[in-house]
Amino acid sequence: MKLHGIDIAIVLAYLLSVSLIGVLLSRRASKSLNSYLLGGKELPWYLLGLSNASGMFDISGTMWLAAVVYTVLGGMTSIVLADIIQYIIMTVSAVGVAIIAMSDLSTHALNVPEGWFNPFFGWKLGLDWTGIIEEANRKIAEDQFSWFSIIMMLMLFKGIMASAAGPAPNYDMQKILSTRSPREAALMSGFVSMVLFPVRYLMVVGFAVLGLLYYSQMDLTVAGKVDFEQVLPAAMSQFVPVGLMGCLLAGLLAAFLGTFAGTLNAAQAYIMNDFYLKYLRPRAGNREVSFMGYITGIAIVTVSILIGMFAMDAQTVNRMLQWIVSGLYGGYVAANMLKWYWWRFNGYGYFWGMLAGLVPALLFPRMEMFRDTLPLYYFPLLFALSLAGCLIGTYATRPTDEKTLIAFYRSVRPWGFWGPIREKVLALDPNFRENRSFGRDMFNVVIGPIICCHWEDVHHVA
Repeated sequence: MKLHGIDIAIVLAYLLSVSLIGVLLSRRASKSLNSYLLGGKELPWYLLGLSNASGMFDISGTMWLAAVVYTVLGGMTSIVLADIIQYIIMTVSAVGVAIIAMSDLSTHALNVPEGWFNPFFGWKLGLDWTGIIEEANRKIAEDQFSWFSIIMMLMLFKGIMASAAGPAPNYDMQKILSTRSPREAALMSGFVSMVLFPVRYLMVVGFAVLGLLYYSQMDLTVAGKVDFEQVLPAAMSQFVPVGLMGCLLAGLLAAFLGTFAGTLNAAQAYIMNDFYLKYLRPRAGNREVSFMGYITGIAIVTVSILIGMFAMDAQTVNRMLQWIVSGLYGGYVAANMLKWYWWRFNGYGYFWGMLAGLVPALLFPRMEMFRDTLPLYYFPLLFALSLAGCLIGTYATRPTDEKTLIAFYRSVRPWGFWGPIREKVLALDPNFRENRSFGRDMFNVVIGPIICCHWEDVHHVA
């Protein structure tokens, strides 16, 4: 891919700007751990929403040096401000790609199999690419996406369970904790989808259209085999003009950096709060906390690079991602769901439930009977094993002490199987108002995965 000087200047300007943000905000971030990890809880919800959307526009890259400077030095505030720049760049890039695709589509016929324009499907995907793109049939079979209805049902089941489990402990949670109030946390979360979906899918659909229109003109062969991962760089090289190419490259780098920066910041929070300050140095001063935050960030990046060196090819990365979002989730969801809805569930149940799910999730890909199976297909089995571990671990041990349960119920006000604790709380405080938002919450739990359709999985299906 040959780059014009203008394109190179755009990319360099972007990398320099986000790096400067980290340097300029390093003093503010060093005031306290709260300032470093949560931006002092002073950031507006709409900026956090744009930042979260930027982080979710997930396209991998390799520009680690700039993800390190602005994240490690500037903390959450620099991440949010850099993400705003990234979102603007990605929006310009996505709109540009969509305009190019729509322009070409107006003068070229889209050669697709019968049933392509029908949003409904049967048990199987039902798209025969024979005579159009022969390799697509092979790819669908290799990826085990033929039984599309089963895949959709499993994704929805997984999505509903994950939604019921509550916020995941990742960079989403870090952004939620950085808001000023529960109301702003809700506004931020809703705002993410509004600003994310239009931009992301303009680019995704744009490149899909270009790939379909000009498939025969693209050289997608790698090591004697068609590699559909080459559609993106091939389309960029052939159809994106000077200037927009620089924006697009900066946008793709921004997508990676946004995801990486948010994840790194969350990882630093876990290590610093849950280990260093809790067990090693509970009375550490701000200077020590800031210094250890920098060291922790650099260490995480170093370990990540070493792990990444063992997964350099796209196929390996794809398998790992499929395992994380499908197999690993099966061992994670049950324990994290029960903690909200069942008073008897305790720490032992959580431990054994996680163990009963995560160990099989690690072993299944190495077993002969599961080696060539899409991880999503054995998600229900992992969920059942984890659920069994939760129940056995809970009933084999004593309940959590009553004071802790009462305090939790009064502050969180969960709905579900909390009858015995609810009665004790009402006996202590007859004016206590229990949570009556079951209908609204369940509507959100069910409708959320349907709307989002768990993009991580659908992305790989596509």
